[in-house]
Amino acid sequence: MNPTTPSQADLGRAIRRLREQHGLSIEALAAAADMHPTYLSGIERGHSNPTWTKLRGLAKGLNITIAAIVMEAETDTDDT
Repeated sequence: MNPTTPSQADLGRAIRRLREQHGLSIEALAAAADMHPTYLSGIERGHSNPTWTKLRGLAKGLNITIAAIVMEAETDTDDT
């Protein structure tokens, strides 16, 4: 069986969960990641696809690795 690849929506849900687990508002994480809160909201809703630079900023703002974000997204794949 092949592993599934997280979708854009999976990634967004994972980032939202991690942000909430860290007790951060969208505004606080967006500021830490050097992005506009509306853009972060779009990522969390699966409407925007972040670049590696944006993912690095989110990881830094959450004080975790990009790999941790991806692993969280992999736990929520909607591929069937």
